[in-house]
Amino acid sequence: MFAVFPSARKAAHLIALPLVALLLAACDTLPGAGFGGGPSINTGEAVPVALLVPSGSGQTTDEILAQSLENSARLAMRDLNGASVDLRVYQTAGDAATAAARAQQAVDEGAKIILGPVYAASANAVGNAVAGDGITVLSFSNNAAIAGGNVFVLGQTFQNTADRMVSYARGQGKSRFVIVHGQDSAGTQGRDAINNAVNAQGGSVVGTVGYALSQQDVIASIPQIKSAVEGNAADAVFMTTDTASALPLLSQLLPEAGISSQTAQFMGLTRWDIPPQTLSLPGVQGGWFAGPDPAASATFSAQYQNAYGSLPHPIGGLAFDGVAAIGALVSQGNPNALTPAALTQGAGFRGASGIFRLRPDGTNERGLAVATINNAQVTIVSPAPQSFGGAGF
Repeated sequence: MFAVFPSARKAAHLIALPLVALLLAACDTLPGAGFGGGPSINTGEAVPVALLVPSGSGQTTDEILAQSLENSARLAMRDLNGASVDLRVYQTAGDAATAAARAQQAVDEGAKIILGPVYAASANAVGNAVAGDGITVLSFSNNAAIAGGNVFVLGQTFQNTADRMVSYARGQGKSRFVIVHGQDSAGTQGRDAINNAVNAQGGSVVGTVGYALSQQDVIASIPQIKSAVEGNAADAVFMTTDTASALPLLSQLLPEAGISSQTAQFMGLTRWDIPPQTLSLPGVQGGWFAGPDPAASATFSAQYQNAYGSLPHPIGGLAFDGVAAIGALVSQGNPNALTPAALTQGAGFRGASGIFRLRPDGTNERGLAVATINNAQVTIVSPAPQSFGGAGF
């Protein structure tokens, strides 16, 4: 078993930035974006949008997430630049078959686009259920395996994070990477994303070490990691794990074995600042990780807390992004605003956690900041870009 820190959250302070997802440009379309689909809409009327949330499962965590998603969507509806959205909420109970049935019901009742559901299996089932109706699904999953066709994923993907991190590392002179990954599905997907990013950006993966998800196996992997780093003159160790899994153990044992950010830069595919207790771990000091634009995220959190008296769920802002992107496109008066070609316009949108855009393959690209940890404090070493084509893209 791995140690798991208790949850802890801080109240965000209001920052003087506009809270609205904006269309960043009108006609910039990514290559290959025009692949059809999507219903025509009447832009003079409220656009029916179905929001699929995981409530009804009997799980408290699903209920909290569902409420945060609905709250975030309604927060986005307050300022849509003249566009109007008719938000219709459907409960999926966190179940794929139920989600597919609710999606079909929503389409039968006039929905022109679907936001959600959260879980990958449910999103895949929903996409299949409404594909014949020409309806696009903007799911809240981050699993790129289900993306494509009429299904988009709004969650931050491993590939997006890996691309940003490797771009920054290459700019800092790092070129020889050892990948350290869990042997579960998330770990292997993360490993592949890092491999893709390193190869695409002219670096070399000089070693790969996997471990089963047990304390004993993590401990057993330390000599292998040390050998991969020292035997191949690696200058970076890129880990797929998160703070609730192997990171605390790896960050303790690797420095004890003589491998630290001073010898080979530690990098993370997940956020190392959640929960805050992670910041005090000696082994993560000097490490790098990526995250959303802190200014945009703080603004969204503060506005949400103002409206609802609590902080949003960590992925609640995805519903804000979906509604606000729809509103930004509809406000242009284009009856084809909800087609994949319109949704994948290349300049993207500005949302709850910074800029983002949808890609023709169903994945997304988000403008991420790169941070480091020193003296248990987070410092941004590369700010999140404010438009596509800037740093990290």
